[in-house]
Amino acid sequence: MKNLGKIFLSIFLAQTYLHAVVVASVDANSVALGDMVTLSIELEGQDIQRPNITTLCGENIISTSSNTSIQYINGGSKKKYTLSYTFIPTSSCTIKAMDISINARIEKTLAIDIKVQKMIASKDALFSLELVSSKKEVYLGEPFELTVIFRQKKSQQVLENKFTQPSFKGFWLKGEPRQVLTEDDEFQISKIIYTLAPQRLGELKIESANIKLARRENVKNYFGGLFPQVRWKTIFSNALKITTKPLPKGIHLVGDFSLEAYVSKTVVHPNEAVNLSIRLRGKGNLEDVKSFKPYLEGVSVFDEKILIEKNTLTQNITFVGDSSFTIEAFTLKTFNIQTKEIKTLTTEPIFIRINNAKTKEKLHLQKEEIINTPALVSPSKELNILWLFTLFFTGILFGILMMVLKPFLTFKTKKKFDVKDSKLLLVKLMPYKEDKEVQELIDSLESNLYSNTKTQIDKKVLKKIIRRYEIN
Repeated sequence: MKNLGKIFLSIFLAQTYLHAVVVASVDANSVALGDMVTLSIELEGQDIQRPNITTLCGENIISTSSNTSIQYINGGSKKKYTLSYTFIPTSSCTIKAMDISINARIEKTLAIDIKVQKMIASKDALFSLELVSSKKEVYLGEPFELTVIFRQKKSQQVLENKFTQPSFKGFWLKGEPRQVLTEDDEFQISKIIYTLAPQRLGELKIESANIKLARRENVKNYFGGLFPQVRWKTIFSNALKITTKPLPKGIHLVGDFSLEAYVSKTVVHPNEAVNLSIRLRGKGNLEDVKSFKPYLEGVSVFDEKILIEKNTLTQNITFVGDSSFTIEAFTLKTFNIQTKEIKTLTTEPIFIRINNAKTKEKLHLQKEEIINTPALVSPSKELNILWLFTLFFTGILFGILMMVLKPFLTFKTKKKFDVKDSKLLLVKLMPYKEDKEVQELIDSLESNLYSNTKTQIDKKVLKKIIRRYEIN
């Protein structure tokens, strides 16, 4: 009977050691927005499959840790694990119940509610982050300033910070942001100033910014003592709504601008390039300006990509012609924000004179009158006819002689220009652009010179054209 009692005792103890325990808890059920929450899961058992947790309440896990302890009781052992997961909830949520396998059995944790209270900015807060806009209503494309203000009590030490700027969806971000550092008696104040312009009409939202702060805090350990630990805290800013109003009909540019255009020279030789520069200066939606490239009959026009630097837009345009022409005035209509008036910007027309320009003569065809008169042949006329026949047959004989002697008389001439000079070659080919093969070469040269695409020039065709038109 004594042995039977020992057997029952052993079975009871074994069941106790194999019994699984799962307990989930958080260090705080109610936190302020931006505060961290740590979920701890205590597990007891021999064969434990750790849960794979990457997110809680829809937020990524910031850090994880684990602690393992083994207890020996009456010759048996019991393992106890504590798994910790730290995250920052952005709204009230529920940590769902989890299934965990222990000793080939599925154990279930309880769901845990987390309440997140919005931070109320106050003058006495240790840290604060705020968005401030210079305007709440703007016209489409009108620039305005958005300022992010971070305040930190001078008494507070921060080991590290990670700033995430607000979302600018629906806005142009113009230029680089400016940073200003100031302070008063209690706070250190950091400002980041962005220049934005709305891209579409209606109510646009600027989402909140946030800054994560790493601070050293004293935390209680398992034995009740305090030890320093680095903890992260996230400070969120407010969000903003900006209302965008439409511009007057037919107007796409808003702001105060000046427009100017000038050329490198006004007197050139035929097919010599004329370089024109256009500059638009002022604060406004320069990104919405289209190319100024004009169309001029009989003139080849090449435009370069528009460049914008700070408050200045620049575009270069090249003109190539074989006769004098006029570059018409460039015109832009803008909406002045201050006066609420439409302003027209215009440049002066520019006349380009071509020296020694080839005059284009019109071809006149005139029918000769046919007078029916009796054919009278005088002796002098018979002599003239004989003389003409003599010259005709002499010319034929001379031509045959030249064809026979041509291989012995040909010689190579030196090239008077380098065909590798694409700009010069383009100018040389312009007078013959009516020829289809010449036009194809001109298109390839223009593409290589004035765009990002590169086209291989057919050297055989080029040599044939140079010989055909005796280009030198």
